[in-house]
Amino acid sequence: MAESTPIVEWRDGVPISTEFDDPYYALADGAGESAHVFLAGNGLPARFRPGFRIAELGFGTGLNLFVTAAAWHESGVAGPLEFTSFELRPLSPAEMLQAAAPFPGYTPIAEELTRALVETPDRIDLPWLRFRLIRGDANATLPEWRGTADAWFLDGFSPAKNPALWGAPLLAQVAQHTAPGGTAATYTAAGHVRRALAAAGFAVERRPGFGRKRHMTVARMP
Repeated sequence: MAESTPIVEWRDGVPISTEFDDPYYALADGAGESAHVFLAGNGLPARFRPGFRIAELGFGTGLNLFVTAAAWHESGVAGPLEFTSFELRPLSPAEMLQAAAPFPGYTPIAEELTRALVETPDRIDLPWLRFRLIRGDANATLPEWRGTADAWFLDGFSPAKNPALWGAPLLAQVAQHTAPGGTAATYTAAGHVRRALAAAGFAVERRPGFGRKRHMTVARMP
C-alpha cells in the first residue's frame, strides 16, 4: 500500500482514524494506556540504561514517544535513548500536538519534540534522544531495517480492523529484530497475535489490560 495522508476525525478531542474507524489511543486516558501497556508491559523504566533501544509498530500521534521521553527524563539515565518507529501514515506535528493536548503533563515534551520534527520530519537528534521515523508499510520496511530493539511497542490499530500490521510474517520480523532478553508489549490479547509471537520465538504472557480491556499481551525473547 502506498503512503498517503492520514484521514483523521476529531471526536471530543480524540483523533479517530476514518480508514479503520478506530481511535489512535484509549478514549478514557491515552497517556495512562501508554504507560500501562508499553512502559510497564516492557518493564520500563526499570530496564532503562544508556543507549536503550525501543522500536514501535505504529507511531500514530507520537503519544508513546512523549510518554516514554518523559519517563526517560524522570529516570535520570544518561542518554541517548534510541527510539525507532515504523508508520505508514504519520500525522503532522500540528496534529500530534493537538492529540497530546488532553494530557497537559506532557505538553512541554510534546512541544519540544514536535518542534524538532517540523525541522526534520523523520528524525530527532538531541543529546538525550535519537529518534527515527521510518515511513511506509512495515511489512516492507522492517525486513530492511538493520537495527535491533531491547523493547517493542506493538501499537497498530485493532487487529480486527488493521490485520496487515499483525500478521505472522511481520511479527516474525519483530522477533528477528529483538535483542536477546528483549521484550514486546501490546494492548491486544487476540489469540492469533499471541500465537504468532510464540511461533516467532517469544515467551508470551497475558496480563491485565488497561481500562475496559480485560487483557493485554507481553512477550520476552529468551
